[in-house]
Amino acid sequence: MIIASVFVFIIIFLVVINLPVFGRLPKGERLEKIHHLSNYKDGAIQNLSVTLMQPEGVSFFEVLRKFLFSKQPNKIPSHALPFLHPAIKEAQKSSLPEIIWFGHSSYLIKVDGLRILVDPIFSSTPSPFSFIGSKAFKGTDFIKADDFKDIDVLLITHDHYDHLDYQSILKIAPNAKIIITSLGVGAHLERWGVSTNKIKELVWNQSVNIFDSLTFTAVPARHFTGRKFKRNQTLWSAFVLKSSAAKMFLGGDSGYDTHFKTIGDEFGPFDIALLECGQYNELWPYIHMYPEQTVQAAIDLNAKVLMPVHWGKFSLAMHPWNEPVERVTIAATEKQFPLITPKLGETITVGISHTNDKWW
Repeated sequence: MIIASVFVFIIIFLVVINLPVFGRLPKGERLEKIHHLSNYKDGAIQNLSVTLMQPEGVSFFEVLRKFLFSKQPNKIPSHALPFLHPAIKEAQKSSLPEIIWFGHSSYLIKVDGLRILVDPIFSSTPSPFSFIGSKAFKGTDFIKADDFKDIDVLLITHDHYDHLDYQSILKIAPNAKIIITSLGVGAHLERWGVSTNKIKELVWNQSVNIFDSLTFTAVPARHFTGRKFKRNQTLWSAFVLKSSAAKMFLGGDSGYDTHFKTIGDEFGPFDIALLECGQYNELWPYIHMYPEQTVQAAIDLNAKVLMPVHWGKFSLAMHPWNEPVERVTIAATEKQFPLITPKLGETITVGISHTNDKWW
């Protein structure tokens, strides 16, 4: 009886972990390209600097215990967050790029008459199953994946669930003209039925020009990847976006390191830097930035203005939900660095000064 129960459990387990939501690891020619990366070593892609998942002397189980059982007040907003109805279908009002933030790291860029959607997650949880993980804050469901039927460019920075959302991809990718992402992520997309012909995978410092006016360049970030048990089998990237009117830094996820200064020296200055600001903790200090480091990263990049993202929709760490924006505002003020903190759904125009209301 025990043997039969174990056998059934193993079968169920194998079925569950092979569900489409988990994606698929790279193989064939894609895997060969990964193996030939200069930073591929010991069976995995490496960061430019040695990057531990947690500090020395801290075990994974200690991190898990504190994450699951620590009591932090104000992790979830006590009220529905305010939002503006986003002008996602309206044309640009000028030649300058426009950005609409939807919470977390999802935003729409209108530039050169084209629409670029970055890391869309419109599911209720950033996890493989809706009953696991943090629920999206009340008020953040003002936009749906179904609202994006004719995207010109879908940009995916890496394969984590809060950036590569299975349900959103199923609805958005079929009608997206081009998908730009990091090397290896295409394996997930292909398993989900996305045409290989529309997928463009980049390695660090590789560029692609599309629609005769946009150039995307993948650049290093300090992070990791993985949707099941094996980490760092696909690449993670930030992206430099150059258009006819502006140059933007699209940061994805990254811990702080010297790569920001290197990128700023080579590709800057930037008209705007969209950088992660949230989901940090002393138990994982190398793979996400503290808000003060976010400001310093924008300075290193030689950006003209900072727009903090990766907050405002999910609670994936132990800090209060609005602590990231409070801290980044203080840090930017101390450094006298321009900061923009738009409301959810608000359209901001790159290159034009904005008044920041503390709506949070």
